[in-house]
Amino acid sequence: MVTTGAASAEEVEQAWADNKLAQVLYHDWEAQTYDEKWSISFDGRCTTVVRDRFLHVLESTRHPGESLPYGRTLELGAGTGFFSLNLKLAGLVDEVHVCDLSPGMVEAAKENACRIGFEIDGRVADAEALPYEDDSFDLVVGHAVIHHIPDVEGALREVVRVLRPGGRFVIAGEPTTIGHWYARHISRATWETATRVSTLPPFRKKWARAQAELDESSRAAALEAVVDLHTFDPAELAATARRAGAADVGTATEELLSAFAGWPIRTFEYAVAEDALSFGWAKFAYGAWKNLMKVDAVLGRVVPQKFFYNVGVTGTKPAR
Repeated sequence: MVTTGAASAEEVEQAWADNKLAQVLYHDWEAQTYDEKWSISFDGRCTTVVRDRFLHVLESTRHPGESLPYGRTLELGAGTGFFSLNLKLAGLVDEVHVCDLSPGMVEAAKENACRIGFEIDGRVADAEALPYEDDSFDLVVGHAVIHHIPDVEGALREVVRVLRPGGRFVIAGEPTTIGHWYARHISRATWETATRVSTLPPFRKKWARAQAELDESSRAAALEAVVDLHTFDPAELAATARRAGAADVGTATEELLSAFAGWPIRTFEYAVAEDALSFGWAKFAYGAWKNLMKVDAVLGRVVPQKFFYNVGVTGTKPAR
């Protein structure tokens, strides 16, 4: 894994005036611990989550004759490869290419691919100016990426450009405006409570995370406020994709009750000492989230999309 250090206070200060620098600093720092922080793996657990999330977005406008797997695939803002590598493990894509503005993330994705038994092409690239020729890919995917991009419409226009005629994009895991609001409030309250209580004498020895680690997280949080640029209303996101030249545009949402449970659980795990929680806790947390996702699937039939935490968007490049 890459070993790029956390951003210094001086670099954070510079990043407030330079968003591209902020994106690189924050995501290079995140590359060191991203998979651990978000419980990312490349096995049946995450492969099932990624497959289901991808198909959930895809099915909103999938053509009856649209066959799987997709061929040459590009992941935009790939991070450590969570989405595209698990899609390949799920048998939904063949050839994987990844790009990210962060060199640390590109290297992490390539190392993860090698670790699970295959090679990928990885490039450091700006989503607003992709270094690929027109009509290059059968599929472009992204996960939790476009909310980091200053010009979302411009990036989607680039996505459409590099797709072959009739090719498809599927972007999932983007925060809705309402979902972002309640997730932030829940996470902030959980963090403040957990970090304070864990330092009390009865709990300090087992539960308190080292102050240096908390300080490092605070610097990351400061950069996170810079790199998280957008939240989305599902209808407005679909309109943006159409303006970028996409056809067959559809949106899909998920995580409502599961977000209300998932955000405090994840925040609590990162606020306390790493070895304080047992495997039993991990099993409980994952099981609770998974069961609530099933409830959310039912709620999705009656609750408006804008109230869910995650939104995904899909579309195709018009055939010539």
